[in-house]
Amino acid sequence: MIMFLMIHRYTIPRSTICVCSKCGEVFRKMESLEHHQAVRHAVSELSPDDSGRNIVEIIFKSSWLKPNHPIFIIERILKVHNTRRTIQRFEDCRDTVKTRATATATRCAADGNELLRFHCTTVACSLGSRNSSALCSAVPGCGVCTVIRHGFQNPKSGGMVTPGGGVGGGGGVRTTASSGRAHDCLSVDHRERRAMLVCRVIAGKVKRVTGDAPAEEDGAYDSVAGNGIIGLFDLRYITELAQGGAGRCG
Repeated sequence: MIMFLMIHRYTIPRSTICVCSKCGEVFRKMESLEHHQAVRHAVSELSPDDSGRNIVEIIFKSSWLKPNHPIFIIERILKVHNTRRTIQRFEDCRDTVKTRATATATRCAADGNELLRFHCTTVACSLGSRNSSALCSAVPGCGVCTVIRHGFQNPKSGGMVTPGGGVGGGGGVRTTASSGRAHDCLSVDHRERRAMLVCRVIAGKVKRVTGDAPAEEDGAYDSVAGNGIIGLFDLRYITELAQGGAGRCG
């Protein structure tokens, strides 16, 4: 006896197919693909031959060449892969700052006062180890995965500052000009593993404060600077700080 099975193949219209270039997984919506890539393919390790790795390593070590600061071992240097939406929001923030810049704020008018800053946080997973590119689900336990996944909006990611420039539960994010300073600002057990985020920051107009003097509540600035720390308060700027490379130190 011969039997025939009539099989109808349900196909997805080609115009709606979104294929991940990293693993080949297929999605019906671009938003689903971007979320997949942002979580499953969030980072990649920079090889020793990559010029970007050498630059990040030099910048990271520059502030540790002091007798009272030990040189930490860099396990690996990872590049964060931001989505198109993240990059566009970053550029939109720059355009906003440039548009409202006054005639005397030449730096803001030129590039939004973009700065290269450091932010130190904790590591509770093996991100980047053995070509692992996926973020862990230990949120907020793993600081680096929390920052990459959700931005700096969670106080447990480390580095929240008050509008006066002090550390606390305020609405800003603390960044520093050097990795050594960022490391010192993270109040965790010295045996806990850490990650150093090298960030592109749109600082905009900076309000400078001294000591414990509070910043003026006039809303005429985008960030607050004091004691070598710049705290940013507009969440549109905060969520974009993970631009650039992520260096892990242990």
